[in-house]
Amino acid sequence: MNEAQEIGRRMRDARLRLGLTQADVAAALGYTQGWVSKAEKGRIELDRTSVINAVAGVLHIHPNELIERPYWGAAAANQWEVSASAIIRELRRYDLTPVFDGPPRSAAALWGETTRLHGLRDNAASTAILQALPDLLREARALAEVSSGREREEAFGIYAICCKFGHTAAHALGHPELVAMTCERAAWAAGRSGDELMPAVADWMRVWDMWATADWGDATALSDKALRLVEPLYTRGDPHAVRVWGSLHLRAAVSAARGSLPNEARHRIAQAEEAAERMPPTAFDRHSLTFSAGNVAAHAVNVELEMSQQDEALRLHEAKGKAAILALPKSRRGHYQLDLARAYLWTGQRERALTELERAERTAPQLIRNHPIARATLRRIRSGERAGVSERLRRMSSRFHLDG
Repeated sequence: MNEAQEIGRRMRDARLRLGLTQADVAAALGYTQGWVSKAEKGRIELDRTSVINAVAGVLHIHPNELIERPYWGAAAANQWEVSASAIIRELRRYDLTPVFDGPPRSAAALWGETTRLHGLRDNAASTAILQALPDLLREARALAEVSSGREREEAFGIYAICCKFGHTAAHALGHPELVAMTCERAAWAAGRSGDELMPAVADWMRVWDMWATADWGDATALSDKALRLVEPLYTRGDPHAVRVWGSLHLRAAVSAARGSLPNEARHRIAQAEEAAERMPPTAFDRHSLTFSAGNVAAHAVNVELEMSQQDEALRLHEAKGKAAILALPKSRRGHYQLDLARAYLWTGQRERALTELERAERTAPQLIRNHPIARATLRRIRSGERAGVSERLRRMSSRFHLDG
C-alpha cells in the first residue's frame, strides 16, 4: 500500500473498532458516505490539518495515530527520539531536587542560552533544539532550587520557555507525549515566573494542542481568555504584550478558519495587523514568539486556504506577501511556501506547486519532510503524473522516505 492507502486502512480499522458505519462517520464530519468510502480506500488525500484532526476526533484517536507519525527515516534522522526521551524524563521529575553537578549559571547567562535556541528554531533545526534541552531544563531547575526572589522567578521563566522550545520541536517532528508534557510543565513554571505574560504564552501553547482534537471553539475561547490577561499591558504599549497579543490573535484566526467562521477569522487577522503596526523593532523576543508583519501576512494566506479560498490566498500573496515573507525566519518561510504549493495545486497549477514544494524543502528540510500536509501534497502531485513518475518526483519522494 502507499501512504494514502495506509491512512485509509487505519481510518477503517479505527471506525470498525468503535462499531461505526461509514454513514455514522460521514454524519459526524458533515461529509457524504461516499467521501468516507473513498478516504478509507486512499482515493482522497487528507491534505488539510483541519480534516485530519476532525477525522481523528470522530474516531477517538490521536491524529498522529491516523497518519502514523513520527515518520521513519534514516537511522541518524531518528536519533532525535533519544533526546525526546531524555527531556520527558527530566520533565517527569519537575518537582524533585534536580541532579546537577556544580553551581548553576545565572539567569542572565541562561537567557543567553535561549538566544541560541531562537536561532535553531528560526532555522527549523528541531533535532538540535531537542539535543540542547535536557541539560538546560536541568540547570534552570537547579537555579530555581538554590536562588530566591527575582532570580528564582527568572529561573522558572527560563524553564517555561525551554518547555515552549520543546513543544514546538515535538509538534514539528510528531511526538504527542512530549507535546502534552511540555505544555503542562510550561503552565506550571509560568505561574512561578513572576512574568505577567508567561501564563498567556502557556495558553498560546494549549491552543495549538486543542487543534489536535478539532476543538476549534474551545481554542478560540482559550485565546480570548489569554487576551483578557494581556490586554492591560497591551493597552499601555508594553512591547512584550504587543507580541503576545498579536500572536494570540493569529492563533484565534486559524481556530476560527478551521471552525468555518470566515468573518471571525479575518477580524482576528485585522487585529494582528494592528498589533504588528505597534510592534517596536527592537523588542527582545523573551517569550519566543515569532511575530511580525510578515508573520501576519503568512497567516492571512494560511487562513484563506483553511477556508478553501485558494484564489484569495494567491491574491493576498501577490498583493502583499512577497516582500514581507523574505524577512521571516526559515521555519516560517517553509510553512508559507508549503501553503503556496497547496494553493497552486488546488488551482490546477501542478508544476508551480511542485516548484514551490521543492523551495519549501530547501528552506526548511527537516520541517517539510516531517510535515503531514507536505507529504500529502507531494502524493497528490505525484498521482497527477500521467506518464509515470518523473525522476524529479522520485528523488523528492526518496528524500521524504515516501513509498508507493
